[in-house]
Amino acid sequence: MTEPALQPHVFEVRPTSDSHFGWIRTRLSLERTMMSWVRTSAALIGFGFTIVQFFERLRSTEGTLPALRPEAPRYLGLSLIATGVLALVISVWQYRAVSRYLLSKEFEVIAGFGEVVRHTPLYVIAIVMIFIGLFAFGAVLLRAV
Repeated sequence: MTEPALQPHVFEVRPTSDSHFGWIRTRLSLERTMMSWVRTSAALIGFGFTIVQFFERLRSTEGTLPALRPEAPRYLGLSLIATGVLALVISVWQYRAVSRYLLSKEFEVIAGFGEVVRHTPLYVIAIVMIFIGLFAFGAVLLRAV
């Protein structure tokens, strides 16, 4: 058997209302997914920083026993913050790749945008969250214990 010739585009793009609304649903789904990643990353960064702060305050409270592993909350906090930042960087990369694909010439007919590139504030929010996470990581890492 011979293999069929590889085609550059697997799907035929037809300019119908169904295709247009399908494209819109896909684009909105991409936006929702990115917002979920931003929310999850913010939670990981926040929980990591909070764990470090909570156990640091607990250690300085009178009447508490010394911890068996006093550095464990710091390491846990650092790992949660790093996980949040890493997840956000990966999700921004994925969002950008899929967004570029959806805004490519192939889908220009059904997208209805033409040559104008449409961006959402998610890029700015994600970048700000990355910097907040890096700042939190640095603050926890460089804090004298």
